[in-house]
Formats: sequence, structure tokens, C-alpha cells
Amino acid sequence: MDSADLKPFSQACQNNRDPILHHLSRLFAHSQRVLEVGSGTGQHAVHFAKALPHLQWHTSDLEEHHEGIRQWLAEYPLPNLHPPLLLNVDDTWPVLNGVDAVFSANTAHIMAWPSVQNLFAGIGRLLPEGGCFVLYGPMNYGGQYTSESNERFDVWLKAQDPARGIRDFEKLQALAQQAGLTPEEDNPMPANNRLLVWRK
Repeated sequence: MDSADLKPFSQACQNNRDPILHHLSRLFAHSQRVLEVGSGTGQHAVHFAKALPHLQWHTSDLEEHHEGIRQWLAEYPLPNLHPPLLLNVDDTWPVLNGVDAVFSANTAHIMAWPSVQNLFAGIGRLLPEGGCFVLYGPMNYGGQYTSESNERFDVWLKAQDPARGIRDFEKLQALAQQAGLTPEEDNPMPANNRLLVWRK
């Protein structure tokens, strides 16, 4: 079997990459350097960097995911796509000069709540005035699920780890406000997900 066939693969990334790109093409049109928090398999990074060549796309994740990200980057070498940075939101963030946008997909419900708090605080410190933060994933509104599938997903998440779970939109907005981020958009996405946008 070719080593390329052993790359990590997420069907969810494959399914949602074009709907997300539809919005990023507009939201990041005037951005120059993006930090992706939690690059996972690396599939999103490859797809978005290829479609948005004006952006310098910096991948990042916990060290255990770096090998898979590097495999994707090796198969799709792009001049604007950068190798994974070690980023644990609960620890010291890497120094990145000139980052004016942050993207993160399907991370807030995987992290424990204190880590979500650190995510927003770190982004608030990192972004310059006018910088953009885009967060993709499932959300609850008013403490209520938006679909039966999201409720089932939340039960599954908490069975894996009680610290996980779909986050409340209102609580995320409160974290953003504390971090100096102003809400700009809340976009409905396929499969009962949302794409939230804040501006520094």
C-alpha cells in the first residue's frame, strides 16, 4: 500500500470543506496570514490553501496529529501552506508575526470548557485590530439542541469524555466579548452546523 493511502482521513472534512470555503473566500479576502487552530488531519488546510493562494496558511495542533498533517502537506506541497506548529491552547502559544485571521473547525466541542476559554483568550491576544476569527461546528442556542442528530452527537461526545460537549452560542459570545472580539456573523451550515465570525 502506498504511504499516501495511510494518511488520516475525515469524511466530515471532505463533506464540509466546500461549504466552509464558500464563506472563507469572502471572509479572508483581505487577510494575509491565517492560523488554523486544530488542523486535525490536515485536509482543510490543503483544500483552503490551494483555493486561497493569497493567504499564508499556518497549520497547528497537538503533537500527536503532526505526522498526519505532514503527510497531507507532503502529498500536496503548496508554497503558501506551512508545516504544523505545536499549539496547546492551555499552554504558551507559538509566536506568529503578522497573523490577521484565525480559523478553527470542530474543536470547541472536543476541548474541555477551560480550554475553550483559553482558546478565545489566546486568539484575543494574537489578533490585531480588524483581525477575524472564524469558528465552525455544532452549537446550542438558549441551552437547546438545534436538531435530534446534534443531541445524539452530544450524548456520544460526553460518553467519550464528560468534559466534551456541544457549546452554547451565548457562552461563546460572552468569551468572545471578554477577549475583545465583536460578533459579526452567524451562518447556518449543512448537517446542523454553524459558522461563527468575530472581529477584533
